[in-house]
Amino acid sequence: MPGKVGDESLKRKRSKASEKANKRAKAESSDEDDPQADILLLENEILESKKNYNNITTLLELAQKEYDDDSTQLAMVSLCRVFLRLFASGNLSRRAGQSEKDIVVIQWLKQRLGEYKQIVVAALSHEDSASTALTLAMRILQAEGQHTNDKDDYNFPKGFLKELVEALVRSGSEDIRQEFCEKYLGEYADIRFHTFKALKDILSVDPPSPNESLFNNVFDLLSFFEDVPASAEDMGEFYIKAPSKKSQAIASLNQQKKQAQEAWLALLNQGPNRDQRKKVLQIMTKSIAPWFTKPELLMDFLTDSYDSGGSISLLALSGVFYLIQERNLDYPLFYRKLYSLLDANILHSKHRSRFFRLLDTFLSSTHLPAVLVASFIKRITRLCLNAPPAAIVVVIPWIYNLFKKHPLCTFMMHRVPRTPEEKEVLENEGMADPFIADEEDPMETCAIDSCLWEVVQLQSHYHPNVATIAKIISEQFTKQSYNLEDFLDHSYSSLLDAELSKQVKKAPVVEFMIPKRVFLPQEPDSGVEDSLLAKLWDFQ
Repeated sequence: MPGKVGDESLKRKRSKASEKANKRAKAESSDEDDPQADILLLENEILESKKNYNNITTLLELAQKEYDDDSTQLAMVSLCRVFLRLFASGNLSRRAGQSEKDIVVIQWLKQRLGEYKQIVVAALSHEDSASTALTLAMRILQAEGQHTNDKDDYNFPKGFLKELVEALVRSGSEDIRQEFCEKYLGEYADIRFHTFKALKDILSVDPPSPNESLFNNVFDLLSFFEDVPASAEDMGEFYIKAPSKKSQAIASLNQQKKQAQEAWLALLNQGPNRDQRKKVLQIMTKSIAPWFTKPELLMDFLTDSYDSGGSISLLALSGVFYLIQERNLDYPLFYRKLYSLLDANILHSKHRSRFFRLLDTFLSSTHLPAVLVASFIKRITRLCLNAPPAAIVVVIPWIYNLFKKHPLCTFMMHRVPRTPEEKEVLENEGMADPFIADEEDPMETCAIDSCLWEVVQLQSHYHPNVATIAKIISEQFTKQSYNLEDFLDHSYSSLLDAELSKQVKKAPVVEFMIPKRVFLPQEPDSGVEDSLLAKLWDFQ
């Protein structure tokens, strides 16, 4: 009897053991089909015991696989959680009293952390994983900065941020750079400070070379800011805990401006081409110069651009004026250079409105010589003879305002022969315009001795709006001044829309006599001559 009982108990134990083995085999087979479960299992084992730290190496191998995007990103996210826990628990920091074995483990973990950083940085160049990789990288950066700081010292992981920024400007897409700017660069003062510094270091590594993509990508980051912080309170929050000492450079607005200044200078030293130079000049006074603690450092770049001619000179004009106004820049022969910009293309340029705003500022001073102002008036009215209507409707009010500010120039409007001999010569031989159009010096053009016969021609312009507004020069100057902003934004389209929207009170007469036949010859008895079409072609 006892033997039988023993056999039955043995069978029962064996059956239970086989059931457990079958369950384990099924679980393992199901885990093999589910990579997410495998990754989560490896992660949980790491967090449960230090003996399972080797699972980190397994996850790193999974994160490096390029053929399986899902498992790769899952492994990256899982590793991020692992390292965040290790940072929070202090397992990545050396403390007093640790054994040599613990120090070896910490060094090994830091090496694996370095490998993980390289994987995340490399993922920024892939569009599918770039957004996830940026989020994971910034979380690691935040944890590393918070949990490796000493009590009396401020430590920012500058090296890791530089790797991230370099990946963004060398191989990252435009979308990921925009995401970085919106979420981090524009929000946090410490990220902004060290990004400026990293960009300067990246651009200073190699000698200046025509790397167009690098220039454009760095320009995208630096030009993200429309407004420059006016005080330390406007700098924004800190991504990592703010330093306790106010003497830290990262908490100083002046130091942050200095880093931005160094980054912009490093970019400008890369030798931008013509299109890149235009991009820089367009935002010079609003987004670049306010960052400079020493705006005079922009003097060489702006004066070189201003002397280059063409549209670049027009764009550089606002920057030169900024330095003249803010830093008392002494630009020799400034008005002579400004006068040279009035060429045949100026009234056809898309930067025409911007130029007229500045030109109105430069010639508004009543201390300018009348001879100088007269040269500008004469030169620009001469250009109006071949200008589009949208440009002429700006020039005429601008001339009106100059005549009101500089009354000595009004002799150009109504110059009458004083003696009968002069009148006789004028009637018989006509008048030679004393204005010297080819003279480069506005003080030597003899424009003050000329008259504005060009405006009289504009009063017969084919466009009714131009002809109407040109007649204000021939009328009494009862209006104090015109607001140029009301005329600067006109174009062919706006002038045409204004004409089409007018209410016609009386239908215009198209022809005096309505012809009976256009394409066919007229009847012989009608006495009407055949049209040109009927003479040239036979439509019968």
